[in-house]
Amino acid sequence: MSVANTHLGPALIGSYLNNAAHRSVFFIGVGGIMMSSLALLTARAGYSVSGSDRAVSDLTRTLEASGVTVHYTHAAANLPADCALVVYTVAISEDNPELAEARRRGIPCVSRADYLGYLMTGYTHRVGVAGMHGKSTCTSMCTQIFLDADADPTVLSGAVYTPMGGAYRIGGQENFIFEACEYMDSFLDFRPTVAILLGEEWEHVDYFKSMEQIRTSFAAYASLTGPDGITVVNADDPDAMESAQRALASGGTGKLCTFSTGEHPDADFTARAIRIERGLPVFELIAYGESMGEVKLAVPGRFQIGNALASAAAAHVCGIAPEAIRVGLSHFCGASRRMEYKGEINGARVYDDYGHHPTEIRATLGGARELCDADGDKRGRLICVFQPHTYSRTAELYPEFLTAFDAADRVLLIDIYSARETDDCGVSSEKLARDLCAAAEGKAIYCPSPADAAARLRAEAREGDLIVIMGAGDVTRVTAALWKF
Repeated sequence: MSVANTHLGPALIGSYLNNAAHRSVFFIGVGGIMMSSLALLTARAGYSVSGSDRAVSDLTRTLEASGVTVHYTHAAANLPADCALVVYTVAISEDNPELAEARRRGIPCVSRADYLGYLMTGYTHRVGVAGMHGKSTCTSMCTQIFLDADADPTVLSGAVYTPMGGAYRIGGQENFIFEACEYMDSFLDFRPTVAILLGEEWEHVDYFKSMEQIRTSFAAYASLTGPDGITVVNADDPDAMESAQRALASGGTGKLCTFSTGEHPDADFTARAIRIERGLPVFELIAYGESMGEVKLAVPGRFQIGNALASAAAAHVCGIAPEAIRVGLSHFCGASRRMEYKGEINGARVYDDYGHHPTEIRATLGGARELCDADGDKRGRLICVFQPHTYSRTAELYPEFLTAFDAADRVLLIDIYSARETDDCGVSSEKLARDLCAAAEGKAIYCPSPADAAARLRAEAREGDLIVIMGAGDVTRVTAALWKF
């Protein structure tokens, strides 16, 4: 059972950290992308920082190189004697020994989202990127724009972005850009002045029980901007628009700034003359009816145009100049594990992607197909290796998964990554492979493990193919195994 988010708020958390006798902060689950970023920000603020996680990783090595003590087991003895605060990720269980010890000793315990809400309050512009899909990409796009504008942003993202050297960046006190995760309503502890709503959809089925619950949560998030804030909302998404309008009607947000990729040409930010050149999107960026020039994206997928419009709108309302916005979008090189090029095997190009929801799969493979088509006569097959993430998501969205791979010529399916769940939903990757083959003979094959999938790719891949290795679990082991002979 996951541990719930706290909702202590910045003032109370600040009082705990201002205790001169206790200057240590401990992070349970410190090896995660966001948690490691928070730990490093805390260390840079002058606190003694330590934490725990299950395994050594590049992120934990970075922490240790920065002076953070990392324990690779969870134990009560890990907590320092002068611990002022324990920060935890909601992925841990109630019986975590460090959490139990902190409670026994009366040490305040704060959820990751609550702590992030505290950290961001000292910044003037706080841009929070929310939505069921595209958060990390949009956060990284915003970051690139602010970097090109010399706006010195502080950033916390859910994915590594190479130009800022990781998943976080420590900048000035003016601009804070962050990814706002909706799972378990974590984003309701944040304090955005600009709230981006990319889109809403049926997702996180182990927490959200209806679309109405999702709309209500996103409306509450938009309302956190306050009467002087701005909500940047996708006009093409009816649910996102409803949430934004609720926030506006209640006085929770000051105004709306809309964006649209074509369905609503009267939106504040739109794309005109959209085309695909060499597999990549090109469009004219329109802001409030005026052209900001042509943008040539360096990342595939028409869906990236929506991320670009949202990023442009957020930057514009924060005072970033139009030319910096256009240049920043053109310079954006893609976040880690978002159609990230990894190399070649047997002459086939290999990309790594985090997509795990049918909508993400469909959009990403659509962009990959355009890359394939750009090769003309040399075009090969589009092969997708996919690992479903959680039994509940796979079961609830099973009909959508059956059509999500339409753009692919071949699909290799690895066993479901269980994460926090047990196998009691009656679904499996083997069944999904059979059902995909029933719709298109020979389309899918079941490969139980990442090693099995890697072996199959080495045997099947050929010159001109494009391979997308996709999922949110340990599917990255496929990529690692491809070049290990």
